[in-house]
Amino acid sequence: MKIISKNIYKDLPENLHDEVLQVIAENTNVKIERIISNGQSSPPNFWYNQEQNEFVILLKGSAELLFENNEHIKMLPGDYIIIPKHKKHRVEQTSKTEETIWLAIHY
Repeated sequence: MKIISKNIYKDLPENLHDEVLQVIAENTNVKIERIISNGQSSPPNFWYNQEQNEFVILLKGSAELLFENNEHIKMLPGDYIIIPKHKKHRVEQTSKTEETIWLAIHY
């Protein structure tokens, strides 16, 4: 198997009308995704309620998350959080002036 080097900031989609989720690697226990946002937010009244824990680090841009207990977390490049499974949350906003690039690890 040939080892391939890639760059998390390269090969971004040109048209970002919708948020883009790209699976980088996965197996039965772990999924690693690159998420690219451009001003998107969760739909009204929508809450993520995931089956796995999630480690999320913001690599570029900015974002604000809202948790079901009305806790807001603003994120800037380098900020990361661990979201426990079944902790309801939503994306309130992402940067409208540049791409927001996240790395998410579901485990």
